[in-house]
Amino acid sequence: MTSYIPSITLPSQVFAQPAASILLPIVLGTGVGFAIRPVDTQRTYLALKQPPYRPPPYVFGPAWTVLYGLMGYSAYRAWTTGMASFNPETRDLTKQGATLYTIQLALNLLWMPLFFGFKRPIEATVDIVALTGITGYLTYIWGQVDVVAGWALVPYMGWLSFATYLTVGVGYLNDWNLADKERERPPTSNTKYVDEESEKKAL
Repeated sequence: MTSYIPSITLPSQVFAQPAASILLPIVLGTGVGFAIRPVDTQRTYLALKQPPYRPPPYVFGPAWTVLYGLMGYSAYRAWTTGMASFNPETRDLTKQGATLYTIQLALNLLWMPLFFGFKRPIEATVDIVALTGITGYLTYIWGQVDVVAGWALVPYMGWLSFATYLTVGVGYLNDWNLADKERERPPTSNTKYVDEESEKKAL
């Protein structure tokens, strides 16, 4: 059971202000996405062997924007409701959830650099499994503080479960090595990654 740890928890001002609480994960998530270069990320994604039901690349941006917004709203709702309570147990749960929220946000932001930046699917899988578990516990904790805050995290939990399936599936189908998808390509090629569809046609 994780306790409230102020030194690794986002400042209370972030949770108390709706704009800051909602925009922070959106801005951080978008920043990490652009740092990894969206075009290269999409090309890598399309070049890898994928499990069934993979969504097209253009789905991820809008989906994560909505999920980050719901995540931030849940944080704002739980914090303002819980810290206004006269019940000390509710206040403790609220602060405990704030620490869990900060940890899960850090794990969330770490996944893309691990998977697409460093091409480390094993580490990315460990990250997303831990992220899903912590978020599930956070949903339970903040759900006790405020029902709406708990339900606001449910779509995020569903997407994380699906993302875990995709991460494990991609890792398994590509022998847990994404680096070997890189091959020498002609200078005129617009990507250094293998295009599976073009290679199938060449066979």
